[in-house]
Amino acid sequence: MDDQASTRPQTVDSAINQRVFETSLDLILVVDGKGNLIRVSPSAQSILGRPHTSMIGRNAIDFLFADDLENTRNEMRLARRGNQMRNFQCRYVHMKGHPVPLVWTGVWSEPEEQYFFIGRDMTEHSVQEERLRRAQRLDAIGQLTGGIAHDFNNLLAVMIGNLDMIVADAAADRKTREYAENALHAALRGAELTRQLLAFARRQSLKAERFDPNTRIAATIDLLRRTLGETIEIRAGFAANLDDAFADPAQFDAALVNLAINARDAMPSGGRLTIETENVMLDEYYCRANAEVVPGHYVMIAVSDTGKGMTAETLSRAFEPFFTTKPVGAGTGLGLSMIYGFARQSRGHIKIYSEHGHGTTVRLYLPRAPESAAEASQIAAASRPEPRGGECILVVEDNPDVRKVVVTQLKQLGYQTLEADNGQVALNILKHEATVDLVFSDMVMPGGISGAKLVMLARGQRPGIKVVLTSGFAKGSVQGNEEIPPGVEFLSKPYRRADLAEKLRSVLDAKT
Repeated sequence: MDDQASTRPQTVDSAINQRVFETSLDLILVVDGKGNLIRVSPSAQSILGRPHTSMIGRNAIDFLFADDLENTRNEMRLARRGNQMRNFQCRYVHMKGHPVPLVWTGVWSEPEEQYFFIGRDMTEHSVQEERLRRAQRLDAIGQLTGGIAHDFNNLLAVMIGNLDMIVADAAADRKTREYAENALHAALRGAELTRQLLAFARRQSLKAERFDPNTRIAATIDLLRRTLGETIEIRAGFAANLDDAFADPAQFDAALVNLAINARDAMPSGGRLTIETENVMLDEYYCRANAEVVPGHYVMIAVSDTGKGMTAETLSRAFEPFFTTKPVGAGTGLGLSMIYGFARQSRGHIKIYSEHGHGTTVRLYLPRAPESAAEASQIAAASRPEPRGGECILVVEDNPDVRKVVVTQLKQLGYQTLEADNGQVALNILKHEATVDLVFSDMVMPGGISGAKLVMLARGQRPGIKVVLTSGFAKGSVQGNEEIPPGVEFLSKPYRRADLAEKLRSVLDAKT
């Protein structure tokens, strides 16, 4: 009896330890003195994209990011001398080849002659830090730019005033007045430049008032058709019952024209420009990822093109003043900077979604005018419980972070889920899994099978399969040079969980 009683706590402890090991969200490694992996937690699949069994028996060097190898060895030597490793940073390589930032705690056990490591995935934390640094950098540039523009305006005022007097001086000879007029023209151009800089720095004079974006856009489109030329097709999709916006309408017109000209420049051989409007609610989840945004109701204006899109480097610097990818003399690089400043000063928001080779969508969010007529109905809609379900949904999304969030949301809503990171994997799942009730797919994906093509191929395998497509591009724009198939529902990114729940339920409940 005594022997049984003494072994029972050890057995319980062992079972608990095993359960913690199997369910841990962090990466747990047990490593021998030579760096060989003895045990690896199943979380390696979600963190590194690798089955944990494929790592066991191999040396940790096979998975370490090369630049971190020497530093890791130094930490392990210190651990052998009795030091406990805390907040030790070391990157491992994901199955797809990119480094995964991890923060480790670890210890060396002399009796077992083994290292015990626990690594926390810091990918999302790193993304948030980079977003914050980018916002802070733009704010710092804005402060510097605004100060320079303000002082330069004072100098220009003196120059322009004196040049005006020379031009108006009847006693001045013709040659002198000609020189003065040339200098005055340059000074006025300089004044326009400082006005643009002040717009970026959010120090321009704005006259905010209530206006209907649909009406102003419709009036501007006639001007754009003449300005952009015959090679650019313009489409508009206006939301019914759109709320009034509260901002400076003249600056809004200028922002719209700037966005349209940028879109034209991205389509030198012609293409399609799409302008759409929508009432949106930016919730706290969206605002966590965009620190400068305040949760609330906004009027969204999306301007999309079918041009060449932006690289990741261009996208990261798009709002910086004087940054441009255009040839010398083709632009100042202040267009998007001005719109950024206008949006921020208006207590709004601007977001760019672009994929290289597939086009760009710029979304401008302006505050909704106070006491909007639609407010009561929107509040009532927000208070309704989210529709739930138990069907099986196949999520097709190449971005692992986005896919993880969608799957989590669907599970919270009661749905069963299957995952695919490209169209071919999705088709293989549809071929072998009879339980799929709906496919929820991104539009632009690698591998040659877009969302639109996936719909066609999936319906070839399963006629009548229900599909909802999603994209960061606007609804009316071309997605990878393919239209959204007729009859297929579309959900625009970013969306709230309530929007996702409503859309899926309406499609699943629709009669076929």
